[in-house]
Amino acid sequence: MLLLLPLSMAVALLVDRRWGEPPTWAHPVVGMGRYLGLFRLTRQPPALAFLGGALAWLVGAALVVVTARWLQAWVLLAVSPTASPLGGLLAAALIGLLLKPLLAWRMLADEVLAVEAALATSLDAGCQQLARLVSRDTAALDDTEVREAAVETLAENLNDSVIAPLFWFALFGLPGAALYRFANTADAMWGYRDEREWSGKWAARADDLLSWLPARVTALLLWPPQLARLPHEARRTPSPNSGWPMAAMALRLDRRLAKPGVYTLHAGGQAVRPGDIAAAQAIAQRAVWAGALVLAAAAAGLHA
Repeated sequence: MLLLLPLSMAVALLVDRRWGEPPTWAHPVVGMGRYLGLFRLTRQPPALAFLGGALAWLVGAALVVVTARWLQAWVLLAVSPTASPLGGLLAAALIGLLLKPLLAWRMLADEVLAVEAALATSLDAGCQQLARLVSRDTAALDDTEVREAAVETLAENLNDSVIAPLFWFALFGLPGAALYRFANTADAMWGYRDEREWSGKWAARADDLLSWLPARVTALLLWPPQLARLPHEARRTPSPNSGWPMAAMALRLDRRLAKPGVYTLHAGGQAVRPGDIAAAQAIAQRAVWAGALVLAAAAAGLHA
């Protein structure tokens, strides 16, 4: 039992590396998105919109946590990991398979690297590939801005798609990782400052809360050389969390990263250039394995 969660993390990351994402019909995050998509968020009185959004979020979160808890309990009951070492390995393998869809490193890395490959064809192709990853309008971006946005989304989603799910899994097992992924998906679908603002405010704040500590852990795992500057740079973004891994990556690469009209990180750094997306991916890859080791050790200690 001491090694159950650490081994499950290893299985999840190895399956992700070898096979990537499961089919859509079997993907729990797709199911979360379908649930969230049942609600049409329109402009309503703020109090009513907030209460409705909060209630819908809480019902969905409860369903996700109960399902994840049941699946984890079923594995432990069916396999009896304390009965033999083989039972423990089988339980870790099954829970790792259930954990895998709640994190997505290979898909993130492949999609970001594809931006540079698309830019080699044309700027328009690069903008179209980037549009698969970001919500901003990419049509008017130049080559440098496309690469900046790709590096930024890699750093931000390193937390959202990998480190944060592992963090909450280390603390609370499968229910913790599932709850985080639900919260992050809800924020991605509902957390906008338009007619959905008040309906999605609970979702946005829940994601801010659950991402707060993992985002800072992710930033440290990226190991920026100017660590003392990290908090100052991170606060330049409107988000309380995404600025941390993005600023850490900017400092680590010694590159200026910006979203036009919104923020500039590490303004004194050099402009992003060809090859920097691959360099950022390599840095993030090392952070994934370092984070897995740190969080696996934490899980073993917490659940000893």
